[in-house]
Amino acid sequence: MSAAKPGTGRRIVLWRHGQTSWNLERRFQGSTDIELTETGVAQARRAARLLAALKPDAIVASDLKRAAATAAELAALTGHQVAHDSALRETYAGEWQGLTHDEIVARYGEQYAAWKRGEPVRRGGGELETEVADRAAPVVLEHAEKLPEDGTLVVVSHGGTIRTTIGRLLELEARHWESLGGLSNCCWSVLGEGARGWRLLEHNAGTLPEPVLGDDD
Repeated sequence: MSAAKPGTGRRIVLWRHGQTSWNLERRFQGSTDIELTETGVAQARRAARLLAALKPDAIVASDLKRAAATAAELAALTGHQVAHDSALRETYAGEWQGLTHDEIVARYGEQYAAWKRGEPVRRGGGELETEVADRAAPVVLEHAEKLPEDGTLVVVSHGGTIRTTIGRLLELEARHWESLGGLSNCCWSVLGEGARGWRLLEHNAGTLPEPVLGDDD
């Protein structure tokens, strides 16, 4: 998959939604449409104030309530319309959805272990991680390609979808995507365009990016 034109300095901020009740219960949400808690709304408002300082040029979000509500906080500050796209939804995980972490391990232990080893697994009979990247990454690139030079796109999505999208844009092998680690609620990762394509500049951040001062800038 080709990235946006290299060397133009575009930036993609991939922002995870705020807290939900199922997050607190360690319950697998997947594509289930769960709303933000009051804490989640507060997290989104705080993060939006920070991200607004980046002066984003566009916002695109999953159409699930938790992501849409998070994106709305940034839209209110920037005046941008949010483009909603179902391709940015979280991984559909079939029978896993609605189960707690402990219930998944108890009922689907071998499947869970294989997933953690980086093997291609249809969790609960749902999507493969590569299929999530197949639907989400092109949407992110489509919107990134519309940015002006040095423009910033904010993508509001879900932890699993963000991780797989980052892995695809960095051209990592799928078995290595898990090594990126998760995102906390309302934290984000930043990709920047360089001469050789997309680079991971920030991961699971909750503050504004700082310039890299040194030999690797």
